[in-house]
Amino acid sequence: MSAEQDWLVTVAGTEALFPAPPAEQFLYRLQHGTMKAGLYAPRGTDPQGPHKRDELYVVWRGSGTFCRDGERKPFGPGDVIFVPAHMEHRFEDFSDDFATWVIFWGPEGGETS
Repeated sequence: MSAEQDWLVTVAGTEALFPAPPAEQFLYRLQHGTMKAGLYAPRGTDPQGPHKRDELYVVWRGSGTFCRDGERKPFGPGDVIFVPAHMEHRFEDFSDDFATWVIFWGPEGGETS
């Protein structure tokens, strides 16, 4: 495949930009209007808190437990997770190889239904 475009982002191209050794990693790769997308690969613990915009995770690899507003559910590759703006959430007990695409969009405060 040729060089990445501003409308196509590959996992391999994104991973090549991460520093070594692995640490908490996040890298935005696409942006259009209010939409921002990137790869998130925390290591050890997930320190994130609520965000100002709605977000969607698409799990690329690894597994663990996702906690959203106090509710916990297992996740694995290919799963899609939605989190409304300002809601507490985090990944817990995730595998060492865990990585997920994350997409933020919409107005601050999130969209209403």
